[in-house]
Amino acid sequence: MTEGRYRLIGSTASPYALKLRALLRYRRIPHDWVIMTKALREATAHLRPMLIPVLQYPDGSYRGETTTLAYDLEKRHRGRSVIPEDKAVAFICDLLEDLADEWAVKPLFLYRWWDVEDQAYVSRWAGEEWSTSEAETGSAQEIEEFRQRQISRMAILGATAENKPLLEESYRRILAAFEPHVGMTRYLFGSRPSLADFAWFGQLSEMATDPTPMRIMRAAAPFTDHWVRRLDDASGVDGAWYPREQALSGWAEALLKIAGELYLPFLVANEKALAKGLERLEITVWGLPYALAPFKYQVKCLQQLREKFAALNAADRDALQPPLERTGCWMHLAAN
Repeated sequence: MTEGRYRLIGSTASPYALKLRALLRYRRIPHDWVIMTKALREATAHLRPMLIPVLQYPDGSYRGETTTLAYDLEKRHRGRSVIPEDKAVAFICDLLEDLADEWAVKPLFLYRWWDVEDQAYVSRWAGEEWSTSEAETGSAQEIEEFRQRQISRMAILGATAENKPLLEESYRRILAAFEPHVGMTRYLFGSRPSLADFAWFGQLSEMATDPTPMRIMRAAAPFTDHWVRRLDDASGVDGAWYPREQALSGWAEALLKIAGELYLPFLVANEKALAKGLERLEITVWGLPYALAPFKYQVKCLQQLREKFAALNAADRDALQPPLERTGCWMHLAAN
């Protein structure tokens, strides 16, 4: 690795790897993009949890978890920040990033491994890049082992027949939230992209590639399809943050509505299910059921959002109360 450069180790099949790669490109942070190999997987096996991507720092150390990495890079590198300067807007950025990272991956995973066409398309290249098999790289055995590995994880991630209608509906509503607002110089909180934009880019860029969600996006949200393609490398983009009132309306509010009606109720139900020792959480959103085993990690997601919200000063919380109440988020975030 060249001195002073980072090395981003991942796969083009990972929405989180693409998220961080696009962020590094936008911030013009010197880095090398490297596909995960079996040797690199062994070198980074000490990281827990072992996820893609992994960022190797100039000092040779390996670190993971894209949100943590994004904030650490903010401390290490000045200029072209992806965190809005307004503290109230920055909180909404965190919330919408979390919505992308933790919920949008669910319809992505469903579409990717539900239909035979999507399975065949994705497993051919993702299996080779992911390097989870002991089979020869690029071999039919490796591809099939990866396909079976991912299919076996569908129930764990909630990609089931019972949940399929809600996951599909959430994808349609996400596209509907994006389509009226995207543009050549339009991002969630200004004419420059934020951390939340890059999180959404990661998820939507995969769905703009996989056969089934790609067809849906191109039919229902063609401008979103173009926006996603452009954000892959925004190193030439300059811009400014919107004033608070503009930043908290329109596009952001449309996504906050999904957070208030779907994502935050899911996190709360997950927290309650674990607290009661239940093996299954069940909710109904938009008249559609959703159920799966609760996750400890997503209790942490809810706690972190509430802690960040509580850390805001009174004036910033007051400014956020109207849009958060309109979208159904307030009751879940302000809860003790």
